[in-house]
Amino acid sequence: MEPNHSRHPCYDEDAHHFFARMHVAVAPGCNIRCNYCNRKYDCVSESRPGVVSKVLSPEEAVRKVETTLQTLPQLTVIGVAGPGDPLANPEATFETFRLLNGKVPGLHLCLSTNGLRLAEFADRIAELSIRHVTVTVNAVDPRIGEKIYGWVADGGKVYRGLEASELLLERQLKGIRMMAERGIAIKVNSVLIPGVNDCHLEEVTARVKELGAFTHNIMPLILSPGSPYEKEGVKEPKPSMVLKAQEASSRLLPVMRHCRQCRADAVGLLGEDTSVADKGKVPEGPVKRIFTMEQREKKLKELDAAMEAKRKVKAGSSSPAAGGSAIRIAVATRGGGKVNVHFGHAKEFLVYEVTGKSTRLLGVRKVQAYCNGTAQCGTPGGKSVILEETSEMLSDCKVLLCSGIGESPMRLLKEKGIVTLTRKGDIEELLIESARYQHYFTGCAISGA
Repeated sequence: MEPNHSRHPCYDEDAHHFFARMHVAVAPGCNIRCNYCNRKYDCVSESRPGVVSKVLSPEEAVRKVETTLQTLPQLTVIGVAGPGDPLANPEATFETFRLLNGKVPGLHLCLSTNGLRLAEFADRIAELSIRHVTVTVNAVDPRIGEKIYGWVADGGKVYRGLEASELLLERQLKGIRMMAERGIAIKVNSVLIPGVNDCHLEEVTARVKELGAFTHNIMPLILSPGSPYEKEGVKEPKPSMVLKAQEASSRLLPVMRHCRQCRADAVGLLGEDTSVADKGKVPEGPVKRIFTMEQREKKLKELDAAMEAKRKVKAGSSSPAAGGSAIRIAVATRGGGKVNVHFGHAKEFLVYEVTGKSTRLLGVRKVQAYCNGTAQCGTPGGKSVILEETSEMLSDCKVLLCSGIGESPMRLLKEKGIVTLTRKGDIEELLIESARYQHYFTGCAISGA
């Protein structure tokens, strides 16, 4: 049966505005060492893969899913993504999926893995109705992979160097093929590492497409404190480098643009993660039910209708006849398809390219929140540092849409060539409205990537 992505916020770009996901952190162990990774628990300031506040047992995970559904009716995806590798912890991972399988109608089960043991568990994954699997493939050339992985542990033996890279790649490619043969939707993640694989990712796209992957997610490197790459001085890529790689790969396979590189205990809409706030706590005792299953189903149908309406608007406004030159616009949002965040509170911006009445999401830019960033605490000129970093991150944009902004940052952004418009409402509508006035923005037109 062909998987349905329509309510999967990671597999469907439109769905991420309406539907929520939940990662249950039941898999602490890992069987490979990535040079960009240093898994760290109980660090609420970190929002990256491999980080959780608490590792759960399968029973605790199910309890947390049940209570979350009562307050988050738009929750449609339950995934196991770490904080290690789910298939390096097969007992806990599969017991969690077994307990959840068929428990709640309309709930998709999802797995994210490095792929080392994917082929080994292919039949078990299919039997448990896991219909979405993400595999992280950073290279399809073992000589490049050798620069990314410190070691690979398999069957009681630790492999290093080229031997480790060759083993991992062989298993990854075999696993992807076996997933596709079983009708399971495969998304491939790749971490873009400057000077290592930034010019290689188009080859990754071509290879995984041959094996049956349906989308490729190219993510910027996030340096984990204390990781080998951090110690070696490897730099995180600029948005222009990521965009260039995404554009090249998108000519071969659809590319995911809205990834948030979530924590392994993420909960909620993409862009509105509640996992840090609850610090991994599992509710004890009876929980007051806010939404019944019937109310949840009604809510999901309302969201289906809203998403379908949004698709029709986008389809109707994307004709080449719309014409016009392109302009890049940054949007402050916490989800729901709305411009609804004050500039000072924004921790990320969605960047769109707008041509006439046609809009295209280019990606997500992470920033420090101007009003509560750590750089301002006890640091002379801390806010100025944050603003400088934000303006640099958005330097290719000519307009910024947010629900509000102070006079000082508005003035400083304007000096950097970024005009701020304070609006609230539907993202698509406000993007098109803003683009109508692009002739007011000096030199705003851009020619593309």
